[in-house]
Amino acid sequence: MTKFPTKISAARRNAEALLSRGKTQESSIKLEQEREHDAMVEKMARLRALRLAKEAADREPPQRGSHDRAPNRVAQVKNRAKD
Repeated sequence: MTKFPTKISAARRNAEALLSRGKTQESSIKLEQEREHDAMVEKMARLRALRLAKEAADREPPQRGSHDRAPNRVAQVKNRAKD
């Protein structure tokens, strides 16, 4: 009768080891999912900030600068071609 308790305790140890491994795998999977979620949230925030900055820049009236000079440069090149 002494062998019967040892078999139960061996089976119990095996079951607890399997359960422990399962819990470890589950916690590592949850940790990985949390990391992926955090990365996605950061990416979304970065993209949102870029979009908002672009929309703000698009709403501003064009400033006097290189856009005004381009037609003049084209006119100068055309005038040289005519000469």
